Amino acid sequence: MLSLKAFVDRLSDEGLVVRKSVLRPYLEPTGELMRSDSLGTTLMFRVEGSDLPCVGNVVNSRDKLYKALKVSSDDEAYRKLLNVLNAQSSTIRFDECFSDCFEEVEVNLSKLPFIKFFERDGGRYVTSSVVIARTPDLDSFNASVHRLMLVDDSRVAIRIVPRHLYRIVNLNSASGVDTPVAIVVGVHPAVLLSASISPPYGVFELGLSDLLVGESLRFCRTPLYDLPVPCSSSVVMEGRITREEVDEGPFLDLLELYDRVRKQPVICIDRVYLNRVEGDRLFHVILPGGMEHKLLMGFPKEAAIWDGVRRVVPKVHKVRLTPSGGCWLHAVISIDKNSEGDSKNAILAAFASHPSLKHVVVVDSDIDPDNISDVEWAIATRVQAGDDLIIVRGARGSTLDPSSSDGITDKLGVDATAPIKMFDTFRRPKI
Repeated sequence: MLSLKAFVDRLSDEGLVVRKSVLRPYLEPTGELMRSDSLGTTLMFRVEGSDLPCVGNVVNSRDKLYKALKVSSDDEAYRKLLNVLNAQSSTIRFDECFSDCFEEVEVNLSKLPFIKFFERDGGRYVTSSVVIARTPDLDSFNASVHRLMLVDDSRVAIRIVPRHLYRIVNLNSASGVDTPVAIVVGVHPAVLLSASISPPYGVFELGLSDLLVGESLRFCRTPLYDLPVPCSSSVVMEGRITREEVDEGPFLDLLELYDRVRKQPVICIDRVYLNRVEGDRLFHVILPGGMEHKLLMGFPKEAAIWDGVRRVVPKVHKVRLTPSGGCWLHAVISIDKNSEGDSKNAILAAFASHPSLKHVVVVDSDIDPDNISDVEWAIATRVQAGDDLIIVRGARGSTLDPSSSDGITDKLGVDATAPIKMFDTFRRPKI
């Protein structure tokens, strides 16, 4: 079964899990998660006031992510993700009764491990919630990952960006009704990744797990709103996205800067359920701005860039959205060239494949994009600004970029490849 517990047990068997005792919900988990992240380990702990064990930094490295996807290379992972992104339909199978998998508990959100991660956070947050809603204009469902800010014991604020759930909420609001949702916390990393991807509207993300890991999820229907949830989930909540709004934020984003305060919808939580197997009640905590956050958000975009660039050059060796760019704004791509124009075509293809991309460096295959010293050496020895820079002015970028004008930004492409006919002149000697 695809479960968070089974995956964490595997990491534990490999010596990758560190355990801490009870931590206060204000800032203490952040320090421990940051230390764990720097060491590449997964952290288990409890939050004061909650009986649920927490786990963070589950896939805070590419190696762990590849374990979750059951792949051994970039190309294999990218192809799986592209199959999901391009899927035109998905199927789900209901094979268990909800009451066989979950037990209802009191609606008291203060007993769940909401955490205040940084001093200026707008409140205490859950960072790994998968929100499932029915598409009102199609016979399907939608799943997406959202942060939830605690408002009181029965209400949370949800940050919604203009994507599929935003459309669903607007359609329901136009009809004068709330949006029923199931909120799931504690799922296998591949399930969380599938909820982070945006296939075409109407394709239920969680029904595509077989394309990611070759194993179909088992689903059951929630008793109140008849929504599909994975049977292996740790925590399930049923509620309604209302037309009430509150101030949400500040909150740390991918670039390790505070996102601004916005009016965001309130979810009224009607019921809370826990997995019947007490040992399977792992509450997933994603460190804001940590590597797990960056990989889950950025990795699907790497796949899109890889796919776009490989269509215009002979060979793409490696694509990396860099951690210092939030795995979002900066890319380094190593390629082979057939002609001198290939590297500039690769730059343009990268910008087209990931519109939020701000800076891209294209290098030869002898340069490792994972080694920033290598990349800087290529820029130092193979770039002439008058010939090798592409500047795109006033393009749509990312609203996360504080230097942009509401997402409108200048973009820079750097051709750090050596001339084909003079490559030996630019080659670094090896012993």
